[in-house]
Amino acid sequence: MRKTIICRNLLLVTLIAICGLTMTVGCMKKSDNEVIVYSALDREFSEPILNDVEQELGIKILPKFDQESNKTVGLVTGIIQNRSNPQCDVFWNNEIMHTMRLQKLGLLEVYRSNRADHLPPQFVSKTSQWHGLAARARVLIVNTELLPDADQRPNSIYDLADPKWKGRCAMARPLFGTTATHAAVLMSKLGEEEGLELLTRIADNAAIEGGNKQVAIKVARGQYAFGITDTDDAIIELENLRPVAIVFPDQADDQMGALLIPNTLAIIKNGPNPERAKLLVERLLESDVESRLAAGASAQIPVNSTVIERSRVEQSLGPKGSLKIMETDFGAAAEAWESFAGKLMKLFPGG
Repeated sequence: MRKTIICRNLLLVTLIAICGLTMTVGCMKKSDNEVIVYSALDREFSEPILNDVEQELGIKILPKFDQESNKTVGLVTGIIQNRSNPQCDVFWNNEIMHTMRLQKLGLLEVYRSNRADHLPPQFVSKTSQWHGLAARARVLIVNTELLPDADQRPNSIYDLADPKWKGRCAMARPLFGTTATHAAVLMSKLGEEEGLELLTRIADNAAIEGGNKQVAIKVARGQYAFGITDTDDAIIELENLRPVAIVFPDQADDQMGALLIPNTLAIIKNGPNPERAKLLVERLLESDVESRLAAGASAQIPVNSTVIERSRVEQSLGPKGSLKIMETDFGAAAEAWESFAGKLMKLFPGG
């Protein structure tokens, strides 16, 4: 009997020890000194920055980069699917509308950076759930061989709807990416009736391409006289010595200005390491990060007021601060998108 009791006690102790070890291993799976980042910004631009920050802060940064073809959608889908058990700490988005989508779903943590005061109000969430940095601008790319006289070149998004340019201009289908964001902003800013009327005229007047890169390439080849695209796609053609010029649209006093679409940084609610997430966001919002992105191949435009450097794509504008930026309420734009997305799908079918 005594032997039996001793054996049972030993078995119990062993089981407790095994359970304790299992619990310890389970707890060790996620280190307090690591932070998981989902990055939709191109790996070639974001990874070197994350590597340097990792060394500087002494924390382990675990980045996830999704496939090029659907990187933003894929990352966002992953965040939504894991909402009950978040696997991501920080979402570095290369645009803003999907960030707004996550905000509306209640998946973003409330956090206001110490550096928010250096950002324009439109690039900081009103509810402190995301911060903007390093923007791309929506610009006109013009073929200088087809339009050699600068005074005769288009200078407004309304030129895309002007019958004199019918079939000679191009725009990406405004159902995804920055073109969809642009459409949403216009609908919000102009009102649904006026915004839809403008987009209807553009649909009838302009050639519709699958993406911004295709617009830039085909303008550079002379297939179109001009088109609307993003600065990162336009500057590739310019720096490859194609016969193109970049025109920031709507810069006159009575015009709305050029739309800037920023990268966004957001902390995922209930992520594995919230304190490390805050530390990383604070570091990525420092001015030198925007300076690096401005100097890089995509020539992103700094929005932090403390950044002295300008993107190469801005340098043709003259003195710093001469770019007229469209005043934008991205929250209102996101709301507008949901109400008219179905109409745009009918207006711009295919693809």
